[in-house]
Formats: sequence, C-alpha cells, structure tokens
Amino acid sequence: MKAVILAGGLGARLKPFTQIIPKPLLPVGESSVLEIQILSLKKYGFNEIFIATNYMADYVQTYLGDGSKYNVKITFSKEEKPLGTCGPLSLLKDHLDEPFLLMNGDILTTMDFAKAYDFSLNIDADITVVTKEIITPFNFGEVVCENDYIVDVHEKPDFRNEILSGIYFLKPNLFEIIPSNTYYGMDMLIKEMLGRGMKVAKYLMHEYWIDIGQISDLQAAQDVYKNHFQHIKKV
Repeated sequence: MKAVILAGGLGARLKPFTQIIPKPLLPVGESSVLEIQILSLKKYGFNEIFIATNYMADYVQTYLGDGSKYNVKITFSKEEKPLGTCGPLSLLKDHLDEPFLLMNGDILTTMDFAKAYDFSLNIDADITVVTKEIITPFNFGEVVCENDYIVDVHEKPDFRNEILSGIYFLKPNLFEIIPSNTYYGMDMLIKEMLGRGMKVAKYLMHEYWIDIGQISDLQAAQDVYKNHFQHIKKV
C-alpha cells in the first residue's frame, strides 16, 4: 500500500527549533515526528512511502535515506515552489496509480490506518477525509438578564467540533481535478468536488491524535511518547 507524507512546511510557529531542524524531523522521545509516522504506517501495511519536500529537503532526504532502515521503500519529491497541501501530489502522479493515503508531516496518531484504508476502499467516494472530534471546555456560566437584573444562569456545555485531522485517502481519479505543479490546497479540492456534486466521505477517528503546530504541542507529544509511540520502534 502507498502513502504520501507532506514534509515541506517551514514550521514558522516552531522557531527557533525549525531554523536548525525541519519540522517533520523534530525529536519526539527517542525518535522524530516523521520516523514515528513512517513506522506507524509500516505497522498497518503501508510499505511504499513518498515524502513531499520543500524546506530543507536535502536534510530530510539524507536523514531518512531510501527507507531500508525502516523496512519500507521511500521515494522523495521536491517542490521548486510552494504547492500547498494537495498540489505536491501532481509531482507524484505517475507513481500513485492505486488508492493511497495522504497525511500532513506534523501530526501523530495511534489510528488504525489499515481499518481506515479499508473503509475508504469500500465507500462510494473518491476521497475519504479523516476527522477528529475536539472538545474545548467552556469554563464560564452564561447569565440571562432583564434590564439590570439577572433572571437565570446557564452552565454551558463543552464545545465539540469535528475537524480535519490532516489525513486523507484518495483514489487516482482525482488527478483529473488536481492541477499540475500549481498551488492547490486540500480545502480547495474538497470544495471543488462538492461544487461538482461529487461525494466526499468522512471517517471519524477515535484514537489519540495531535497536531504539532507550535512549541506547546511539541511538549505535549513528548509527554505522551512513552505511552503512545515508544513501542512502535519495536515493530
């Protein structure tokens, strides 16, 4: 099975760390974000992995090599200009001739990738968007007033939002829509599909998930590494 990891971001919110190390290779526990992703994918049967690079591309390629040390095949592509979160796929079009996984290079999850992949194969849609429910506590009571008097107090429930997780399963038919070597985001692809009346499937994941977008997230990943990701090294 094939997977694409987007590993070309600048990681501006993770400076100064990303001035020295590209964001996908930032250390987490005894490993790095990208290595945990690769080994997680391998665990669930993804043995051919494409790394889409831009910022510090040579660093990423030198560090990972051909994938033999992870028992997978790794192929690299390099953007000559920013192509967004979907545009880089056009550089790999000739290699992606079967349904494949696409994921951002700054997320970690314990999701069962094989189960989600099977779901995407069996649903009538050319794309399956993996979603995650995020719960945000609401820490205040809402007052109901009439003129200068409070007449009631409501304890507000937590906010629940279903968000894009940064993981997608795509079928090769979508290359008819994705423009070649052009900046194009996943949000643009989804909106284009909806505008054409095409089906967009979703798969709600329930496992642990974190987006490492800023320094506090990196620390959170360090804190859960032992419980969630350390064992993956042994797979």
